[in-house]
Amino acid sequence: MRLFVAISLLCLISMTVLAQERQTEHTLKLGAGQKSPSAALADMTWMIGSWSGNALGGVVEEVWAAPAGGAMLGMFRLIQKGKPVFYELMTLVEENGSILFRLKHFNPNMTGWEEKDKTVEFKFIGKKDGLIHFEGMSFKPEGKDAFTVYLAIEHKDGNVKEEAFRYTRTGK
Repeated sequence: MRLFVAISLLCLISMTVLAQERQTEHTLKLGAGQKSPSAALADMTWMIGSWSGNALGGVVEEVWAAPAGGAMLGMFRLIQKGKPVFYELMTLVEENGSILFRLKHFNPNMTGWEEKDKTVEFKFIGKKDGLIHFEGMSFKPEGKDAFTVYLAIEHKDGNVKEEAFRYTRTGK
């Protein structure tokens, strides 16, 4: 009986790992029919504060507020040659016993990229190899004053390329 339980557990763990597919070097995506595992906003509170770095050919900044009302709220902006290129409004929310990362993109004049009732969503996948994985995006905390975001970006030709955003803390 113990052998049966051990084999069953091993199979279940293997199926969970196999259901996650590598998208880029540092990002994963959920397999068909796979659901996000349990997680809470507390898993992401290390991000609270102001951060800046370099990516996408310019200066990137993120600011994250503490959880309130079941969500963490974040702001992103990309500055190139002293001018804003685009902004993002982001939320981390607890949903169905897990966490979900949502964002909307905006041009410098605040016109949205996505339709009014649409968002870009990144489902939580889990923690593995020092990374916190969401579908197509991974966070790598590096002490309390730095982190890297790895983002799988699909280009117009259909190719997916990973972009690294390296941040350092600028304020809390």
